Amino acid sequence: MLDPRVFQRVRKNPAAVLSAVLLAFMVLACIAGPFFLSSALGEPGPNQYAPPSWEHPFGTDLNGRDLLYRVLTGGRISLLVGLCGAVVSLFIGTAWGLVAGYAGGRTDAFMMRFVDILYSVPRLIFILIAINAFNAGLQEWANREGLGWLVESSRIAILILTLGFIEWLTMARIVRGQVLSLKERQFVTAARALGQSHVKILTRHLLPNLAGIILVYLTLTIPAVIIDESFLSFLGLGIQAPQASWGSLLADGAGAINPVRSFWWLLVFPAASMALTLLAMNFLGDALRDAFDSKAR
Repeated sequence: MLDPRVFQRVRKNPAAVLSAVLLAFMVLACIAGPFFLSSALGEPGPNQYAPPSWEHPFGTDLNGRDLLYRVLTGGRISLLVGLCGAVVSLFIGTAWGLVAGYAGGRTDAFMMRFVDILYSVPRLIFILIAINAFNAGLQEWANREGLGWLVESSRIAILILTLGFIEWLTMARIVRGQVLSLKERQFVTAARALGQSHVKILTRHLLPNLAGIILVYLTLTIPAVIIDESFLSFLGLGIQAPQASWGSLLADGAGAINPVRSFWWLLVFPAASMALTLLAMNFLGDALRDAFDSKAR
């Protein structure tokens, strides 16, 4: 189980506290911010490429839409994809590593060779194939059933599942290594001697002792998923208009750069929002890892 002293050590780390405050501010701003702004700011307006001002603190884009409103609503999607994709990878990787490490022998060898095979496949190619396959199948089914509206609303779910199925490999290896060590401990041997089932040993004895490493990996996986989503959206393969994410906003900003005039705010504000969020998550994850490290106790 989680030791309360771990969070006491985290609170004594100034970088971790600052990162937690910044991360909480970004999450609250993305979730609640658009409710305090007029929804009309997200609609096309007459002020195209307006620089930052009191009326539009982040400026406007090609269609005259307020960039602050777009950054906050785009942050909702990026954070949602990052969190949900990390949770999907967490469940898959934890379950896979638990079973492989506890079973051992040929079962462990077969399951981990499968992980090695997936590691050998280039991530970008695998992601592109999976997204295109899912989107093509969904679009064909939706058109056949007369549910065209479902295609746009399901893109986020497809992106979450695809990225979640990619990021679980490292988690499986980490959990499997921990289980190989834990299953030789006396409390597991005693549970076996008492006749407890394998499922009970996995869920009541091994899994609680993995809570620390799982929490740390979760804080480090969310930024990885956000970066993957942003990269795909930048290429036009992720979030599609009229929806927006930080990656798609960066793509729009890059498309507006030209030798005649540079609309710098279209790149600076989405990039700064994403960079600050990812830095805060990484610093927080590093602090948690140090706090859980037995050498730091």
